[in-house]
Amino acid sequence: QVQLVESGGGLVQPGGSLRLSCVASGFDFSAYAMNWYRQAPGLEREWVGGITSDRVTLYADSAKGRFTISRDNAKNTVSLQMNSLKPEDTAVYYCNARRVIVKADYWGQGTQVTVSS
Repeated sequence: QVQLVESGGGLVQPGGSLRLSCVASGFDFSAYAMNWYRQAPGLEREWVGGITSDRVTLYADSAKGRFTISRDNAKNTVSLQMNSLKPEDTAVYYCNARRVIVKADYWGQGTQVTVSS
């Protein structure tokens, strides 16, 4: 059974930091690209960034220079380090595992991040 379980969300003040983690199980984690998405109230889900199976990282413009994605294949974990957080970063953050060649696309349940003073 495929599972993606996010953790680490919470309330943080503007300028603060949070580290989200996503623990995967039920599939060959090392072979999958891992992505982070977010969805703010009333808005569509948007891609934040991702890391390929070869550890190449890509980021949305909104995340560049502030967010860092890393993966630990030994622990089946992908992390999202978020620094210099802004109120507009407030959203539910979702972990995604994708492997196009096998048409696999898995999602976690999401974790709430609120940036507010």
